[in-house]
Amino acid sequence: MAEVVENREKKNLTIFGTETEFDGVLEFKDRLVIAGKFNGKIEAPTGELEIVKNAVCTVEKVEAKSIVISGNVKGELYARERLEICSGSTVESDITTARIRIANNVDFMGQVSMLEEEPSVNLFSVASQEFKQSMVVHSDVVR
Repeated sequence: MAEVVENREKKNLTIFGTETEFDGVLEFKDRLVIAGKFNGKIEAPTGELEIVKNAVCTVEKVEAKSIVISGNVKGELYARERLEICSGSTVESDITTARIRIANNVDFMGQVSMLEEEPSVNLFSVASQEFKQSMVVHSDVVR
């Protein structure tokens, strides 16, 4: 089940629930949360992608503004501003990003390439609030 929720910042939030399986090319502009299974390619140069715990994504390539991973991902990842891999994740990927955070207890295999130009704002101070808000959304919507 895919659900679109409008959040406080007037951005669309689309959630692919745990029972959702999607194969193909996916494009979006605002926010996407994947809790199910995804196979294919994601093109979202201005979008924010979150892959939650127990989600499984096998991708040719993901291109997004920011990516937060708590689940399992295999494939090439490109995050223009930031990429965060949360505790308990499994990631097999070559990553290209301006900023990266890898928590403890992560199973990571791949290479990391850093973009030379970093954004002017401290994205990780903002990311914590966004992450906390997304956890509230998840507890209400993705079950």
